Amino acid sequence: MTKHIFVTGGVVSSLGKGLTAAAVGMLLEQRGLRVSLQKLDPYINVDPGTMSPFQHGEVYVTDDGAETDLDLGHYERFTHARLTKDSNFTTGKIYQAVISKERRGDYLGRTVQVIPHITDAIKEAIDAGVGDLDGDEVDVAITEIGGTVGDIESLPFLEAIRQYALERAPEDVMFVHITLLPYLRASGELKTKPTQQSVGKLREIGIQPHVLVCRTEVPMEEEMFKKISLFCNVRRQAVIEERDVEKTIYQVPVMLRDAGLDHIILDHLHLPAKGETDLSRWEAMIEDVISAKRHAEIAVVGKYIELHDAYKSIYESLAHAGIANHAKVKIRKISAEDLDENPVEALAGVDGLLVPGGFGERGLEGKIRAIRWARENDVPFFGICLGLQTAVIEFARNVAGLDDAHTLEHTPHTPHPVIHLMESQEDVSDKGGTMRLGAYECELEEGTLAHKLYGASTVLERHRHRYEFNNDYLERLQAAGLVASGFHRGLDLVEIVEVPTHPFFVGVQFHPEFKSSPLHPHPIFRGFVAAALARAEAGRTSSNGEPRASHTTA
Repeated sequence: MTKHIFVTGGVVSSLGKGLTAAAVGMLLEQRGLRVSLQKLDPYINVDPGTMSPFQHGEVYVTDDGAETDLDLGHYERFTHARLTKDSNFTTGKIYQAVISKERRGDYLGRTVQVIPHITDAIKEAIDAGVGDLDGDEVDVAITEIGGTVGDIESLPFLEAIRQYALERAPEDVMFVHITLLPYLRASGELKTKPTQQSVGKLREIGIQPHVLVCRTEVPMEEEMFKKISLFCNVRRQAVIEERDVEKTIYQVPVMLRDAGLDHIILDHLHLPAKGETDLSRWEAMIEDVISAKRHAEIAVVGKYIELHDAYKSIYESLAHAGIANHAKVKIRKISAEDLDENPVEALAGVDGLLVPGGFGERGLEGKIRAIRWARENDVPFFGICLGLQTAVIEFARNVAGLDDAHTLEHTPHTPHPVIHLMESQEDVSDKGGTMRLGAYECELEEGTLAHKLYGASTVLERHRHRYEFNNDYLERLQAAGLVASGFHRGLDLVEIVEVPTHPFFVGVQFHPEFKSSPLHPHPIFRGFVAAALARAEAGRTSSNGEPRASHTTA
């Protein structure tokens, strides 16, 4: 029988519920348990696929082709859980299912209401999320409830998990509530009242938290632990401090283990302990992050650069690659629009250029100019999705002599459509969930850089796109020096391109950032950062060790 942990949040949003849920999953895995993770989001969109990255951050894609919340990225980076379309449900998805049943007559003419029909659908969604991609049941299912306690939008989800707990034995369900302890600098005090009120809201609904995880920027005194325990009706040992980490988010599981959270969970859920939680490899990785002396600076040129979460998995993957190379990766975030005129000044001194995915024409020419600068100056380049497409356009224009080469996505009358709409997308009109989504096989050409980096002949990578490399131009571009090194043979699609005469010039149509984790960095990211480090160290040697200007550390 699967046990359930429900993670809720109070006081403010963006407390790191997803990070905490992922860390809990990791601790339980270290105890020999199999876990699944799920996010229930209160917004009415059916999924985040049509939402602006400026509002929502990145869209995370699963192997089975679901467009999901970015918190699922945390889940996969911290645990071995294999997430599916049932790992993320929204209010829109729930209501869509209920309305479809009503239209079919499944309710036999009864009035459809929030209780019981919507809450029953939410409970069905929770049950659907139990298990993994292979359909195997797990020991513990961790479900994060999006939003903040007190939001109108969250009420049906909170009512559903209250009912879910009522229908099961007390030792089968656990509530973990994450809250904020504001620090008033003027008086030098942490305040517990918002936490008390947040827990009070939950108790009004009928949910009594078993664990309180208190986010704070300064250490808590023992008296504060006791006060929160007394006023929130939570045992003292179950009041957990989760302080802001100084070096890396990957310190969170260690912090929660040191607070004994894994023991509390195992005791409450009556789960057998299988040894102690061994985080030795994880702690060694953290030590690598903290003590690394080498560094390289990577420019990320994107359309949504103002919001860090818009490229969350990109930044994390660069950090993972830094760990693999015993180095720190510094990020220089550059808006593609700022490069529409002259990219040289903004890019000066960087050791590598990464152009991530995106949609729309804004900033496209800036990306193309940045790629040309990297190609002509032997700066390591890595293009992802739209990054591959802009690299192909740049190469076609400036190397293959195909003037005005472009993508049909933006320029339907270009004389050289080197990027065109996939045949399977030609009759698609709906926007949500209709792109080429999920994991597809990519066959690598022997002797290429891609083959060397992966150390394999065939790989599975996740996709999210409508436009593709136009094979009508493959021979002309290969004759000019661009090599197609990865193919999806079933549809005869080019998946990877590279320039073998360049130190590192690789573009991929898929999203490798969705398959990287701290202990298992993605091979292309690892190779890209290694090339950037080689350039950085060569540059420092040639300039007698003069330090370069630094920006944000990944």
